Amino acid sequence: MKPCLVLCAALLAGCATQPAPPGAVIAAERLSTTVVAGRTTKAELLAAFGPTKNVRFDSGYEAWVYQSPAGGGQFSEFVVLIDPSGVVSKTRTRSP
Repeated sequence: MKPCLVLCAALLAGCATQPAPPGAVIAAERLSTTVVAGRTTKAELLAAFGPTKNVRFDSGYEAWVYQSPAGGGQFSEFVVLIDPSGVVSKTRTRSP
């Protein structure tokens, strides 16, 4: 496994136990319908949802984490990988 992927996984795992900053808790339905890999841009994410927790890699990629209420005070995570050109490359949802 590449070192940057291991680092990303470790950093994102730490995000799972802490609440997101203001503006980063978004309904799961809104995230899944608004964020489209290969089309949605970093600027569109900021305009639609505001800033959130993120990790920037030396390669120019960024991982942004949004949270969605999952009931019982828990949150699921919606992770967005943004490529160096500023376009969403991949998304992933992680249950609480």
